[in-house]
Amino acid sequence: MPKTATTEPACTICLRAPVGELVAAKDASATEGAPALRRFSMVAYTGGAMRLAGWQHPVVVDLAGMQIPAGPSGTKSRPILKDHNPSLIVGHTESVRVERSQLLVSGVVSGAGAVAREVVESSLAGFPWQASLGASAENIESVPTGRSAQANGRTFDGPVQVVRRSRLGEVSFVALGADDDTSAQVAAGDTKTHTPSTPTRENNEMDFEAWLKDEGLDPETLPDGLRSAIKAMWDKAQARAQQPQTPASEGTGDGADDDDNAPAVLARIDAEGVVSGMRAEAAGEAKRIADVRRLCAANGGRRDDTEARAISEGWDAQRTELEILRADRPKVGAVGGAPAIHTPDNTVTSQVLEAACLLTAKLGDVEDFCEERDLDVAAKRFRGGIGLQELLLEAAWANGYTGRSFRDSRSVLRCAFQPSAPNVAAGFSTIGIGGILSNVANKFLLEGFFSVERTWRNITAVRNVSDFKTVTSYRLIGKDQYERVAPGGELTHGELGEEQYTNKADTYGLLLSIDRRDIINDDLGAITTVPRKLGRGSGLKINDVFWSVFLNNSAFFTAGGGSFLTGAQSALSIDGLTSAETAFMDQVDSDGKPIGVMPALMLVPTSLSAIGTQLFKSLELRDTTASTKFPVANPHQGKFRVEVSRYLGNAQYAGSSIKAWYLLADPADLPVIETAFLNGQEAPTIETAEADFNVLGVQMRGYHDFGVNLQDSRGGVKSKGEA
Repeated sequence: MPKTATTEPACTICLRAPVGELVAAKDASATEGAPALRRFSMVAYTGGAMRLAGWQHPVVVDLAGMQIPAGPSGTKSRPILKDHNPSLIVGHTESVRVERSQLLVSGVVSGAGAVAREVVESSLAGFPWQASLGASAENIESVPTGRSAQANGRTFDGPVQVVRRSRLGEVSFVALGADDDTSAQVAAGDTKTHTPSTPTRENNEMDFEAWLKDEGLDPETLPDGLRSAIKAMWDKAQARAQQPQTPASEGTGDGADDDDNAPAVLARIDAEGVVSGMRAEAAGEAKRIADVRRLCAANGGRRDDTEARAISEGWDAQRTELEILRADRPKVGAVGGAPAIHTPDNTVTSQVLEAACLLTAKLGDVEDFCEERDLDVAAKRFRGGIGLQELLLEAAWANGYTGRSFRDSRSVLRCAFQPSAPNVAAGFSTIGIGGILSNVANKFLLEGFFSVERTWRNITAVRNVSDFKTVTSYRLIGKDQYERVAPGGELTHGELGEEQYTNKADTYGLLLSIDRRDIINDDLGAITTVPRKLGRGSGLKINDVFWSVFLNNSAFFTAGGGSFLTGAQSALSIDGLTSAETAFMDQVDSDGKPIGVMPALMLVPTSLSAIGTQLFKSLELRDTTASTKFPVANPHQGKFRVEVSRYLGNAQYAGSSIKAWYLLADPADLPVIETAFLNGQEAPTIETAEADFNVLGVQMRGYHDFGVNLQDSRGGVKSKGEA
């Protein structure tokens, strides 16, 4: 795909960015008597490429094009959430800025709910929170393989998608960002400005739990043994604080009274390594609670009672899952009353069967294609995966089949693809197995389509056609330069003619079958292997058609038209490339004036790939012959992007050559060749149906509607590469 900048409807993206540092500290600006707010700061995005769900290639957000909403007094405050959920409020920003190609965010934990407390307490316990920013992508640049793009002071090689313009919405605390290797270091506060409160006569009424919270510890998660040890020393310090102070009892500073000094308790324990163990235990407790909440939310919706019991009674993830499974069993009411049966919704639908197929085939990012409920039902109903026979039987049963086995395979296939009339008349829900197989197959079709060479896509213009008729495009020519306006203000009439170029789409297709042996063998892999073959076949066909048309160019590139060079000087070298560049730029329009289009890329066969790459990348090309003078600077370095195709030198195609090469304009400026796609569909389509009567099995057909034709020879120069 050529490097293009596309403006699309704004879409929300969650960029889970690598985090360099995340610090939670008490707000020094809190007023006296008011609760102290924790502050945070984070590196929300480091400017690198990220792998995001739903995006085909790595994503880079260009911070130079990120819009940060502004308020009356500067940057507008942005919400800080947890897991991008608007109902899980953590706080808000006070500063959002870009420094050293990184997005830096700081603010306060102003949320008043349990979510904000969870973030702070788990941070203090050592949990490595990461950051994820939510932004709307308003302009996306797709960079193909072989090209590169600049963003955030770096160079990114394709394939990559660069979000050139975006708008910041919010930033979230997340447990795992896009880079799984990153971690955040969390501090409890600034020890230079915060000192523990000391129990004296003025504060000796402070209860123990309030003192623990003031020191940044959670009384509920504190281990019993450590709590008892701290409490004993705290009580001793409280009692001593109530005694009259004498110079002798105030301490000599030699450490003899450390046990009586309550603020010294934590420092001493930490020095002995106990606090580190406590924090590790607290982090484990935070993970246990997170696992419990995840299981309760994923299995049958909200389970407030189960979740509360699991957290309070210390259940681990395994115990929680077992209790949920027990709760899902049918429950019968008291004797004499109507039975009260609770059964989870495990109805098998088309979406559930599709999810089961994708899970069995181990498709990556399956969550992007299926609803969570369908994935859950599929995982529970078809443990270990679904077979092809089981898939067809489920569809047949839903469509009115009354048999219980696959013995009558013809009847199973008939009911799976064609619901029985009584079942349809009764209004029962039916399952379209053809649609399921087509949807599953299309997920694997593109894998095969993109597995073959796609150099053709980088040198062609693309046209969208609505039918199979020949379409004609026109390019205006003639006298179109401005003329000097006479004193009377009358403008001179221009003279315009037109040049015509045509193209036409045709249909190419192939039919493959999943035969009775695959079905009897219960081979679900057949519905992934066949579409991959169909996709690869489509990719090979478009290459075959495209390069057959392109290489049939003996009457297209001509010496008389200035677009064909021959002779030893046409070989690919500094001199040869200079000659081709000169010939390209000397081409003229119908008025004999320069066409004003610049060459952009070199198209070479595999045999010239190395020298083409040298001419594009090398700063110097040294001549070691006995010449009295030779240049070392490469005047063409970085000028023309190199595209390599194995079809150019393949002897099966008329016009092929291992020495000929081309200098072409960007196809968006002046294309030498154009590819037309019906309704803009650049990828093939696959459909599934029951096989004909004389074939036992399932048929899949793939088809692709496209056409290729040469356009304007002035968009390129062909060099023969030999005399």
